[in-house]
Amino acid sequence: MDEEQRPVRVTLMRGGTSKGLYFRSDDLPPAGAERDAVLKALIGSEDLLQIDGLGGSRLVTAKLAIIGPSSRPDADVDYTYGIVPPGRGIVVYTSNCGNISAGVGPFAIDEGMVAARDPVTTVRIHNTNTGKLLVAHVPVQGRRAKVKGDFTIPGVPGSGAEIFLDYSGTAGAKTGRTLPTGAATDTLTMEDGRSFRVTLGDVANPAVFVAAEELGLTGSELPDAINADSALIATLLELRGRAAAMMGLAPDWRSAEAVTPALPMVMLVAPPASYADAQERAVDAEALDLRARMIFYNRCHESMPGTGSMCLAAMSRIPGTVVRDAMRMRNADSLRIGHPLGVMEVVVRAADAPGEPRFERLGFGRTARRLMQGTAFVMT
Repeated sequence: MDEEQRPVRVTLMRGGTSKGLYFRSDDLPPAGAERDAVLKALIGSEDLLQIDGLGGSRLVTAKLAIIGPSSRPDADVDYTYGIVPPGRGIVVYTSNCGNISAGVGPFAIDEGMVAARDPVTTVRIHNTNTGKLLVAHVPVQGRRAKVKGDFTIPGVPGSGAEIFLDYSGTAGAKTGRTLPTGAATDTLTMEDGRSFRVTLGDVANPAVFVAAEELGLTGSELPDAINADSALIATLLELRGRAAAMMGLAPDWRSAEAVTPALPMVMLVAPPASYADAQERAVDAEALDLRARMIFYNRCHESMPGTGSMCLAAMSRIPGTVVRDAMRMRNADSLRIGHPLGVMEVVVRAADAPGEPRFERLGFGRTARRLMQGTAFVMT
């Protein structure tokens, strides 16, 4: 054995529009400082390029999943999501990721942690980050997760077998309530006196929604333009911090960046309109129900995260929200989201019930596949 480097068994997978390292929990130290040190070293935490690790220097490629036996009788596996933001020297566990979640079911099946049942295996996943249960419906062939299929998602070349992820049981993921303040809209007043009408929602992950128009935007801006606008990013940083404080995720807005660097997500929404996506492809207004841009770690997401789409879809079914006001309702059971890489369609059906909003169906399709499996090394 190499005394200078420690071997760690790992699987590299693409889950939806993200890519990350997947581990069996017993291949890592227990939760704590030692495990974090191993994960930071494997992905590369200090360097923006993550050149001395397996991360890809972007948020969507600096992610990880830890899967192990379930600690709950109503789940098949426990799943912990983490991200190692480039250059920040930390591992963040405060949220879940819908794209990385797409790989959890196939990983568990292929590792023998869940028995495969043709043609579709249901995997009940306890997400330890939020304490919520999500259900993956994974196509299976020959006792392995099926990879080939004709399902496509914007941002991923080619097609694959569709994995349907059901998020209907993830309301109140961090705050315990679908609408953390109990209101469809709230007002956030900034240090300079400006006020923004927002919706605070918490399904899959908490998010704050604001109309793009209120920020002087059209809603069709692409990530490079948003990221280059330092004044806009500063406004969104404060807006996110104030939303975090109002949700109870941080004691005040100034400390939110340190206390909760990932949540709430910030979502800019706008009514349907035609635009050109990040690959210069025309997106027709008739193909979508609203436009959305998500800000994550103070940068615009390249597409639309799965958990963000779930919170967005949930808010679209609640009267009076910023999201509902921006959208054009075309189908009672789905929502088509125009994002920087095209259009994502998700399933959403609200339950007709008094009190806190509930959902009969809430989910989306994704593809996933193993890219590599083997041994990585951490310097001792």
